[in-house]
Amino acid sequence: MNVNTLSRRTHRWSIGSYFFIAGITFASWASRIPDIKLKLQLNDAELGGILFALPAGSMVSLPISGWLVAKLGSRTVMLIAALIYPLILLLLGNASTTVVLTTLLFVFGLIGNMMNIAVNTQAVAVEELYGRSIMASFHGIWSMAGFTGAAVGTLMISLGLDPLKHFIIIATLMILLAFLMKFGRMPKDAVVGNQPLFVKPDTVLLKLGLISFCCMAAEGTMFDWSGIYFQKIVEAPPGLVTLGYAAFMGTMALGRFLGDGLVLRFGRKEILQGSGILIALGLLLAVFIPTLVFATIGFLLVGFGVSSVVPIVYSQAGKSEKMSAGMALAAVSSIGFFGFFIGPPLIGFIAEAFGLQWSFGMIALLGFGTTILASFLKNE
Repeated sequence: MNVNTLSRRTHRWSIGSYFFIAGITFASWASRIPDIKLKLQLNDAELGGILFALPAGSMVSLPISGWLVAKLGSRTVMLIAALIYPLILLLLGNASTTVVLTTLLFVFGLIGNMMNIAVNTQAVAVEELYGRSIMASFHGIWSMAGFTGAAVGTLMISLGLDPLKHFIIIATLMILLAFLMKFGRMPKDAVVGNQPLFVKPDTVLLKLGLISFCCMAAEGTMFDWSGIYFQKIVEAPPGLVTLGYAAFMGTMALGRFLGDGLVLRFGRKEILQGSGILIALGLLLAVFIPTLVFATIGFLLVGFGVSSVVPIVYSQAGKSEKMSAGMALAAVSSIGFFGFFIGPPLIGFIAEAFGLQWSFGMIALLGFGTTILASFLKNE
């Protein structure tokens, strides 16, 4: 199918639907972490150790995903990943031992990041059709899907449905959506040809990767530990345990839909600096005033804080003149995902030794690193 056969709006809606699939699949898992933790009778340190598996799978996937996208094209890799990713939810919902859960989380991270690289490569191609920044809106769809997943998770818990039944519903709908929207995939990536398996990022990509690292440490913490924080520290009622996660995902989605306009008005550097401040303020508010109202407000601020960072970083990386969009995204993500890799598991170990509030305070300081590192970027 030729690029000109379909309108750019059709391509945008199609690729946006794959962002939705990725977002709601991950959020569905995240919304049921407290239930699975309880089912397997895990303490904070044990959960932290198990959670290493997911970002570890993502890290292993990064160079492989970039290479596969360069070889097969992002449209093919994206569709395959979009079909497998929701299916893994079914296995996660049925996991009965820590070994099985750890193994499945590794595969979940691997396939999830394969989809991440492919769908963002497709988004860069759609952005080229528009000739302006639209990347934040794609990530807004991912966040909206995450908010939807958190809300659905809350509903499923209130209805008394176990994670497996919940995941069956999500997987069925998302696989159907992947098939329905495959016609609108972009036919070609911006750059094709032979690519090396491992890529060393240049100075620009390194800076972008380090900014992503700080942001994704906070983002990963919110994904994996917001429910536990509201359960243990805030002591929220059972039906409101996912409130913090829903608040975070809601403002992250809103911030991303506003992000393209904010970047045009204030500039990338200024938005990144403000983002780090919001991340730190939000987490510290939840740490020092851990009540239902103030913790929720804090998580709302964190959502706004992280909303624009990854879209800005990915959009810039995808325009690299040194390598293909897929390989550049993989290179930056390799650095950024160390934050995802280190943050959530480290929370568990620090929480077990000193308390969950101390660990969230540490992530607040790391989140502020986004502000510091952004000062080294050129003004645009």
